[in-house]
Amino acid sequence: MKPIDISRLNSVTGPTVSPDGATVVFAVSRPSLAADTYTGQLWQHRVDGAITTRLTRGQLDRAAAFSPDGSMIAFLRSAPGAAPQLQVMRATGSEPIALTDTPLGVGSFDWSPDGGSVVFSARVAQAGRYGTVDGRGAGDEPARRILTAKFRQEELGYTIDRRSQLFVVEIPDLDAEPAVTAVDSTGYTFTCDDAAAPPKAPRQLTTGDYDHDAPRFAADGATVLFAATLHPGSDTDLRGGVYSVPSTAAPLTSATLPEGEGAEQIRTLVAPEANLQLREFLPAADGAVWALASDVGVSGLDFIGRGTALYRAAGAAGETSPSAVPVLSRLTDPAEYDLDGGAAITELTNGDVLVLAVDRGTQPLLQVDIDGTVTALTDGPLEITGHAAAAGLIAVTLTNGSTAGDLALLEDGVLRTVTDFSASLRAAGIAEAQELEITTGDGFPVHGWVLVPEGHGPHPVLLNIHGGPFAQYTGSIFDEAQVYVDAGYAVVMCNPRGAAGYGEEHGRAIRGRMGTVDATDVLDFFEGALEAFPQIDGHRAGIMGGSYGGYLTAWIIAHNHRFAASIVERGFLDPQFFVGTSDIGSWFAEEYTGPTLEQMMEQSPQAVVKSVTTPTLLIHSENDLRCPLPQAERYHLSLLRAGVASELLVFPGEGHNLSRTGRPRHRVQRFESILSWWAKYLPVS
Repeated sequence: MKPIDISRLNSVTGPTVSPDGATVVFAVSRPSLAADTYTGQLWQHRVDGAITTRLTRGQLDRAAAFSPDGSMIAFLRSAPGAAPQLQVMRATGSEPIALTDTPLGVGSFDWSPDGGSVVFSARVAQAGRYGTVDGRGAGDEPARRILTAKFRQEELGYTIDRRSQLFVVEIPDLDAEPAVTAVDSTGYTFTCDDAAAPPKAPRQLTTGDYDHDAPRFAADGATVLFAATLHPGSDTDLRGGVYSVPSTAAPLTSATLPEGEGAEQIRTLVAPEANLQLREFLPAADGAVWALASDVGVSGLDFIGRGTALYRAAGAAGETSPSAVPVLSRLTDPAEYDLDGGAAITELTNGDVLVLAVDRGTQPLLQVDIDGTVTALTDGPLEITGHAAAAGLIAVTLTNGSTAGDLALLEDGVLRTVTDFSASLRAAGIAEAQELEITTGDGFPVHGWVLVPEGHGPHPVLLNIHGGPFAQYTGSIFDEAQVYVDAGYAVVMCNPRGAAGYGEEHGRAIRGRMGTVDATDVLDFFEGALEAFPQIDGHRAGIMGGSYGGYLTAWIIAHNHRFAASIVERGFLDPQFFVGTSDIGSWFAEEYTGPTLEQMMEQSPQAVVKSVTTPTLLIHSENDLRCPLPQAERYHLSLLRAGVASELLVFPGEGHNLSRTGRPRHRVQRFESILSWWAKYLPVS
């Protein structure tokens, strides 16, 4: 795979199944180098006949959802240079009708049970900001008055002056004549009475000074549920809750205090007192609420390595009093199943739900019943990335070692892939990720993968370290590793202590001791890979990583000088100055390293930078709010002052996720710069 082959990386997401189980609609998107943006449309797969066709032709269409009766499909469409807007069309295919024209775009949405309306979230800008006044740019806006610790968000920017609010919009008659633009009729004797009425404007449900996220209609349609952080102390902890508001309510101005205007209309369904960091929730057909969440303890900040469990808030149906909080039960053990797979909860007709787990570099689909009994529906080296079900049909999207994204159907316990969107990617060349487990010097098993170029070698090798740290490498197609292998480098990557997918003890092992057992794990795994694969040349080695991987790379090169060069990308390099500058700077660093300056300095790559002798390329993004640019700037200057060869590559307009979601041409330039760096310090024979 060459750098420009990222345009072959088709991502398949968001399946939705028609109520009769006959059709699956899903989104396919890819990086477009020609447009220097992402493009994609909705596709449909007809189960009877196994026919897959493109359904829409927008530049970027995604997040489709069938109406309850299956006659319509709502989805989000992003026009070039514009924010995503809500659209609706006939399920049989037709020109979509735009339901919204919100300046900052639509977030998530949900159909009402009767199919007559849709609830959605959208950020509402304060007057005078974000283009609400023609001709006024960002530099012309008044000063922001900040009173909170949390006020920005990666890939978004400031949040305190554009809160996410809830709206309800009615579905127009899709067969009605389109509205026309009226012009002045002065001087004519007849009356114009043939003008079609335009669609009704959305009705705003909320106006509170907090974010209302993930709106969902209750099964009876009388209330709308949403996720929010309304409790006192929400500015200093990670706890969240699920609340409801009548779907016919007038806009609420406050719901945080009993005496607040409109507070009598807010009901708490999952209380922050449960000490849960909410991942996802779903109203159940019987009026209960399903929730995926992790327990962050009485401090509300004990998040490190905490697995996600399935909860159920029963007794929600029939109550209207805000004081009647449903009984919350945990159904799964987070130490056994970490349900942080990142997809929605799907409720089946029998009352069971589908969820995703992370497990040893895989992401299986699980079915959980109301008693908490868990049944694995998939296994093996793959990642289920999305799921939907109706009329006995389960549809999933997935990735594995041969596809970057496809649709599959689960029938009679057998997973059958029905699309092939990665054929051109395989034709361009895909190397196999070979699974390996190594026992470290202290007796700990470390799991990972090795990719080796064709030929006998010996091949130079790159040790890659993932971010997180509570994340995981997998055996699925990983564009980073594929590009490096194609260039002639072996790639070694593993999930050290601190990573996800191996239990809470594994994930919490580096709390207060970053750069200890995690560094041991990646280095010992690297040595084990060299022994297991004799075609790898351990004397020609480089090391690289991003975010936490950038941290561990910088830490290792201060203590180990065996590598010819290193690449530190979007690194967490200076815990002390991370506090108060990162969008998560009010809690992340202090929880991982400890709160004192002494503890931070003991685990800080910036504090030991004078010991580095390894030539280092730093890659960072100008708009990175997760690991702000000064993390790299200070480190770069320190390397130069120490006489170490150092380059700092800064990408304008990009955020923390440049390598995954940045502008396609920047992603290609990044790859080319990386390969140029390795060609200089680690040439391929």
